[in-house]
Amino acid sequence: MNILITTLGSHGDLHPFLGIAAALQACGHLVKVLASAYYDSLVRAMGLDFVPLGTAEDFLSVARDPDVWHPQRGIGLIAQSLGKSMQRGYKAILEHAVPGKTVLVYSTLAFEARVAQETLGLPGVTVHLSPSIFRSVYDSPKITGMPMPAWLPKRVKEGMFELADRLIIDPLFGKPINAFRASLALLPVHGILADWCHSPQRVIGLFPAWYAAPQPDWPHQAVVTGFPLFDEKEVTPIPENVKAFLDAGSPPIVFTPGSAMVHGHDFFAAAVRACQIMGRRALLLTRHAEQIPANLPEGIFHAPYAPFSQVLPRSAAVVHHGGIGSTAQAMACGVPQLLMPMGFDQPDNAARIKALGVGDYLQRHQFEPDAVAAKLRGLLQSAKTTKACRTVAGRFKTEPNALAETVRVIEETAP
Repeated sequence: MNILITTLGSHGDLHPFLGIAAALQACGHLVKVLASAYYDSLVRAMGLDFVPLGTAEDFLSVARDPDVWHPQRGIGLIAQSLGKSMQRGYKAILEHAVPGKTVLVYSTLAFEARVAQETLGLPGVTVHLSPSIFRSVYDSPKITGMPMPAWLPKRVKEGMFELADRLIIDPLFGKPINAFRASLALLPVHGILADWCHSPQRVIGLFPAWYAAPQPDWPHQAVVTGFPLFDEKEVTPIPENVKAFLDAGSPPIVFTPGSAMVHGHDFFAAAVRACQIMGRRALLLTRHAEQIPANLPEGIFHAPYAPFSQVLPRSAAVVHHGGIGSTAQAMACGVPQLLMPMGFDQPDNAARIKALGVGDYLQRHQFEPDAVAAKLRGLLQSAKTTKACRTVAGRFKTEPNALAETVRVIEETAP
């Protein structure tokens, strides 16, 4: 098959799709990855065909905007950036689609692929990385500013979703999407995140059922396949200086606010101080070194990147933003995690890891050194947390291979 994989977002958003692309290519399919030019070297290092969209500066201009991590304004900023990205992505799909042989595999916000399904008649698979995108009045996702406790009547929850669509989601996303559709003589769409974003052929939830079980009101064409656990270790191995740091003392606490975060000064300052309070070593991970405090004390080390699958088994705990990839890696490695959720799927992931007993979370305004130290002490000293981490890590050893299952589902969607 000729498979076009289109995705938007950070390294954490890209990683699962690179894992899928490599697995599909290993099965003999022709695969092309359509993503920001920012990832050119990474995708090509994996031996995958790459179609760059826009420039690296286009990606960085969004990442540098502090509003991108605001719980309310972030979604508006993302919606504004979709206009140009949709045009570029759609043009690339037109250029590389092969009639009768092409399948589109695309992420939640790669709306140009959803449009191409209509105009080109191509089969497509929507891949949602986290369960928060699946709306349900049963097991409702935890969304910032829209609390839905389990006891709330289902009709009330339905009304809340409808109100959010009418007042926020459709006005924000509908404007660039419908302007683009109008340029192609297509009728406007509504219910963007309610149902339109889901491919009518197949929808994949890239997580296991024990993390988020499919609900009766999910799309009928949705299946879950599991966590892919891809972290580019094949092309970006653990650096030698990180190995040396790990060998030099007790297991550290790993801190990262996410690969796309460039406004993490306060996060890392709190991390350093919290570890000083506890007398613990720390590994600070970020590609944006300007966020790291100057003159780090002994026992605290900074590295641009290290694969979680190689680092976390040798760590005491991990503190992160709550992205689904980081959350899954921590669970697979059996280490406690403390989250500082900021927006998007992160609050929902935070609630799920706490319910599983493998971690806890602090809101961004609560992320102060004393609070971080107290939460970490509690997690590290809790026999209950240790047991839960081992139990959840064990599930990864017994469930089917997520990438193989994902490939199977995509192949079933072929023409």
